[in-house]
Amino acid sequence: MATKKASKPTFSASRSSGGSTSLSPWLGIASIVILADQLSKIVVNKLFLYGEEKPITSFFNLVLAYNKGAAFSFLAFESGWQRYFFTGIGIAAVVFIILLLRKHAGQRLFCWSLALIMGGAIGNVIDRVVYGHVVDFLDFHWAGHHFPAFNIADTAITIGAALFILDELRRVNKH
Repeated sequence: MATKKASKPTFSASRSSGGSTSLSPWLGIASIVILADQLSKIVVNKLFLYGEEKPITSFFNLVLAYNKGAAFSFLAFESGWQRYFFTGIGIAAVVFIILLLRKHAGQRLFCWSLALIMGGAIGNVIDRVVYGHVVDFLDFHWAGHHFPAFNIADTAITIGAALFILDELRRVNKH
């Protein structure tokens, strides 16, 4: 008589969250963000010198910029400790996001937001570890005023945060 071998448990959410409970789609989304972010930064690093700009439209340039700080160059001009501080925050955020994804893997919009944020966080952590700074290259401007340069990782984090807010508003409106 053949016996069935028990399969290993997989990461899954509780049944109450509904839908697919696999982490794979969310890790896949984060991986696509990381890949797009890192490839774009490699290309810009190869094609541009630091500070070099290439106008694309009347309101958008490509530029090679380095950010040793966080969003909007927060703490960029400190002595260097911020590199390790923001790397640690990024790693802690990724661990926390993975725990949330495991718990809520079936909540699609929530997990989309977390996957985008995680991919962006990892993309910027890779920069801090490899280069000592984050590589930025998207430069929007209007009437002589430039928005701080950013990258694909930052874009994913911003979209993820917007989806997170949208998900929370939808959840609150259901109750």
